[in-house]
Amino acid sequence: MTDEATGTRVQVARQVAHWQIAVVGLRDVTNFAAESAWRGVERYLDVALRRHLEGAADQLSRRADVLAAELRAATTAGELEQVRVHVVQFRRRYLQVETALSFFGEAINSRTTPRLGALLRACDALAVHSMESVLPPLRRDVPPVLTYVDKGLGASILRAGLRLWDGGTLSPAAAIKITRQNLLRPTALIHESGHQVAHILGWNEELAGALGQGLAESPEVAEAWAAWSSEIAADCFAFVHTGYGSVAALHDVVSGGATVFRRVPADPHPVAYVRVLLGVQMCVRFYGAGPWDDLARAWVAAYPLRAAEPGTRALVERSLPLLPRIVEICLRTPMRAFGGRPLTAWVDPLRVRPDALAQLARDAGGSIASPHWLGRESLRLLALSSLRYATEPERAAEIAKDCEAWMLRLGDESLPKAA
Repeated sequence: MTDEATGTRVQVARQVAHWQIAVVGLRDVTNFAAESAWRGVERYLDVALRRHLEGAADQLSRRADVLAAELRAATTAGELEQVRVHVVQFRRRYLQVETALSFFGEAINSRTTPRLGALLRACDALAVHSMESVLPPLRRDVPPVLTYVDKGLGASILRAGLRLWDGGTLSPAAAIKITRQNLLRPTALIHESGHQVAHILGWNEELAGALGQGLAESPEVAEAWAAWSSEIAADCFAFVHTGYGSVAALHDVVSGGATVFRRVPADPHPVAYVRVLLGVQMCVRFYGAGPWDDLARAWVAAYPLRAAEPGTRALVERSLPLLPRIVEICLRTPMRAFGGRPLTAWVDPLRVRPDALAQLARDAGGSIASPHWLGRESLRLLALSSLRYATEPERAAEIAKDCEAWMLRLGDESLPKAA
């Protein structure tokens, strides 16, 4: 072997040894989340997630062993160069796996306090319940959910079944971010679980086609709303489960000056101005007159349409008279995704109408946080809390306290579950 090849071997050998040692740190999941935090995750999710993450690290370890074997077999400068190239590729793969492990580790670590752990387990349960209303009847599995808390204004989801950063493995759970400031008003959680349902059922693509066809007399409007189908679908899913509370919560998240009229090419989010009014129209369609009418009037007054960029203003003006039709397409049109039925055939929004929620409160009385009500009506309890939060701001602190109480009970692993 030449001096040059000998020098190269030393440099490559050092790198191979480094990555072999580095992989060892990935194989122990407690390097990413404390054991106490793992115990705060539902048992079935703990097992599935650990197995998945440890499997990704084991696969990486085997690749490191292959690198070491290639190094031992290399005798020429060309062969050593090939090993060096493989080291660079391995490094990229390592960083991808590390990113996935860090993401789930940070999500799980957010459950280290008993209170926060219970609230997040309650969010897990709410998201799962929302999906159970649709997926099992359509013979689809409900994926496990891992909710985590983070800063900011908007929620988000890493969908189960989506390819992770390593480019090969699939996410074993729906990882849903809920913002800290909305933890006691988590209707956005149901919006995100709606994204998961739409992904599993192929609803987004079908809804896009239905909007394109149903609004065909105005091509620009049809194109825009079809492109927004994924976010509209998730908004619809949140509405049928939580009613007006989800519309008011959306209003509070997207309000904010010039961003109300922001329109970004290829962004699946509708222009906020018309998105809020679509939610109002859902309430009008199913509930008639109500507090959403005041919200709409205040919204239009706060954000005069003349402030919008001319192209956006024209699109919105053409969209407004079509909102009732868009609601019918989204919520009342039979879809293959839903077995040839509309979404509202599976989840009746009338169950979260304000008078229906008032009756729920009367029926439950002081036992609203009992296993019976939590096991059967947790989503309607969320709708009730969210409605009260939206319509009784003077009682916000009391409403938040009551919501926290039943969520803590829902997330308390020691409590018996309703049959």
